[in-house]
Amino acid sequence: MSIKKHALVLFTKYPEPGVTKTRLTEENGGNFTVVEAAELYRAMMLDTADVAVYALAKCRKNGAEGGDFAFWVSSSPQAHMPKMQEMFGRALPNASIQYLVDRGRNFDEHFNSCYQQLFEMGYYSVICIGGDLPGITPDLICRAFDHLIRLGYDSQKGAMVLAPCQAGGVSLVGITRETQIDFSGAFYNPDGITTLDAIVKIASDKDIPLALFEALSDVDYGDDLGHMISIINAMDYASRYQKDILVPQRTLKWIRDTGLVASSPPNMLSDPRELIDG
Repeated sequence: MSIKKHALVLFTKYPEPGVTKTRLTEENGGNFTVVEAAELYRAMMLDTADVAVYALAKCRKNGAEGGDFAFWVSSSPQAHMPKMQEMFGRALPNASIQYLVDRGRNFDEHFNSCYQQLFEMGYYSVICIGGDLPGITPDLICRAFDHLIRLGYDSQKGAMVLAPCQAGGVSLVGITRETQIDFSGAFYNPDGITTLDAIVKIASDKDIPLALFEALSDVDYGDDLGHMISIINAMDYASRYQKDILVPQRTLKWIRDTGLVASSPPNMLSDPRELIDG
């Protein structure tokens, strides 16, 4: 019986000030300097990588449908790769991480390039996640691989797994080698179709088996960060009793060092139950 290779990819870029998380910066209506936004992204990315490494070890231990599981970082441009490798080497010195440079003229082509390169290396399944997912859990990653591999074995058309994020986006996308899919127009859609709808339509049109998982929030705007702060605070407390939670310690420290708190408008109303929206 041949051992199939599976890859979990952190699809990201180096946390360069003025290039990463710019929608959180003051010049774009946010609250952070370009340096602060880059520091936040670095913390989130390294925390996400911690979960990825832990999850793959769990997949190997549990024998998720057999096979070898590898962790990759996909990024561009080539010039940033040495400092990307140095950053991960310092933060996760004992982790086995491989690197590839994705290429293209836009995000969709870079995304396609990542999958294509790994399938050409002989990988059977590839799951990509973003670098701003400090709330992701090892359980979600392992379940995604389990479903993707099982669906792929039973299908002549490959298989796909998705986890959505807010605003109709996606936070996790996985496909098998046989999956005939092109992500062109999915992330940058000229007709205003959400990424989630666009990818599901591609799968539906080609009758590709799909497994959908719970929504997983990323961080693009201030409201997203407020939501993430509440999630991380909850994870920090719940981890005392729920041992499979990995608290994103770097992100938590950055939040606390910065003095950030999540808030919502005060509500002093005491409306009768029948007048409260469901």
